[in-house]
Amino acid sequence: MTGPADYDVAEIMGGLYGLGIIGLKHAFARDWVERVAQDIWAIWDDVKDVPGGALPRGPERFYVEVHPERIRGFPDIAIHPWFVAVCEAVLGPDYRIVEVGFDIPFPGAADQPWHRDFAVPEATTKGRRLNSLAFNLTMVDTRPEHGPFEIAPGTQWDQFEGCPKGMFPPRALWPRYIARAEQKLPQMGDISARSALTVHRGTANRSNEPRPVLVVGVDAPDAINAHHHDLQVTPAYLDALPPCIRDHLTYRVVKRLEPIIQAHTIQGLLEPAY
Repeated sequence: MTGPADYDVAEIMGGLYGLGIIGLKHAFARDWVERVAQDIWAIWDDVKDVPGGALPRGPERFYVEVHPERIRGFPDIAIHPWFVAVCEAVLGPDYRIVEVGFDIPFPGAADQPWHRDFAVPEATTKGRRLNSLAFNLTMVDTRPEHGPFEIAPGTQWDQFEGCPKGMFPPRALWPRYIARAEQKLPQMGDISARSALTVHRGTANRSNEPRPVLVVGVDAPDAINAHHHDLQVTPAYLDALPPCIRDHLTYRVVKRLEPIIQAHTIQGLLEPAY
């Protein structure tokens, strides 16, 4: 049986500190992905008309933060040997899962401006250390017309001053990212890990299908991304989790799951990229 120790730490560290993104093919079975997709669409139906329930990330593109217990496959992700190996290698043994959500570019979604997900923390600018990771799992077999995720490898170390929220590089730097751009075409069952600081964008969805992607955010102990999220669990769910998951989860215990009203609107993503 494969365990975290079976994955090479040097390869993990080299990929995330070098290119800024790594992946594992066929991590999960296709029928497992189909069940997760069913949960995502059920949640979407619940929140799509709730103010603050689904935040726009550009035309026909939305992000929804979710309760882990509403995603049946969440425990399988949290204990997957590759997920654990990557978190421990980069973030240390006391890593914390701070966010679960999904992004959906629907047909008509446009190219996003180049960006990173938040400003570069001091741990990276001064310590040259990554203290957070984002894991992505596609719910569809991604094709070029779906508007795939596009990333500029190695740009997690870029610094640009005076830009909105430290996230959006000036347009004078866009040729650098265009020259380095790689479109990712993951298939159902694949999982990737990236630094959210690596400059990236969603591209235009020219298909007639949405492209949902599950997102899991993980922090090192000194990171503060948990402050921007509201990861809730009920007592019964918490008690049912094995310690190897519970001990790595940042959470608020509630008697009944409360609606997550998201407040992290990213204004720069609502502006056209041209």
